[in-house]
Amino acid sequence: MISLLSRLMVIAAVSISSVSFADTLPDLKGRTILAVTENAYTPLNFVDPATGEGIGWEYDAMNEIGERLNAKIEWHLSSWDTMIQAVKQAQYDVGMDGITINEERAQQIDFTVPYLTSQQFMLVRADEDRFTDAESFAANDDFQFGAQAGTTNFYVAVYDVLDGNEDNPRITLLETFGTSVQALKSGDVDSVLMDAASARGYIGANPGAFKIIGGPLGSEDFGFILTPGSDLLKPINAAINSMKKDGTLDALNKKWFFDYNQ
Repeated sequence: MISLLSRLMVIAAVSISSVSFADTLPDLKGRTILAVTENAYTPLNFVDPATGEGIGWEYDAMNEIGERLNAKIEWHLSSWDTMIQAVKQAQYDVGMDGITINEERAQQIDFTVPYLTSQQFMLVRADEDRFTDAESFAANDDFQFGAQAGTTNFYVAVYDVLDGNEDNPRITLLETFGTSVQALKSGDVDSVLMDAASARGYIGANPGAFKIIGGPLGSEDFGFILTPGSDLLKPINAAINSMKKDGTLDALNKKWFFDYNQ
């Protein structure tokens, strides 16, 4: 668990940086921003087992953006498979769930500037010794991936590890990212692809249960999604860029990817 000192240092860093940029960023004059996530992507968004409340990197980042822009963030939940369409139809102002920026999605919704860069790795059970990398996994038809359809993890499994067939029966489709990890833990699948930061989060939260094998399988940028033509795009981009410059995003990375499970 993150230490009290670490929490105070992050809070202090965020508070100081908020004051520093308060006079230079757009003022949304108390506007309410409807934000949506899934609570199934540790450590970006997930349920705090102690409180039952949604927490994580993306919660902290968007709440900080609201502070810097003088806006109130109103949180909502949605499943991954309906989130992009819901934001496209303006049911919510901004969505987030470790969403990779790509041209296909950009034709439906607007993306902010990147806030994280992800590389995919193979998460396996800690006692796994039947395969050691993507090549040895792909060589045995008995091995199964667990993934959500339409996610980065799914497409990397299809095109970077297996045969390019999106109907390949070696991918067990599951409803959420969290259920994929549970399926791995229980032995129903043999690997789940995830970015290194999330993998460290799951390994830290489940001591002795998981490990990473092989090398990175791709590099992708995550962005928040907004309704096409949203007037919030420029203000949120300005806030993200200010958080990059003053070290706030680095502080959040340390808090959620390294300190949280200590």
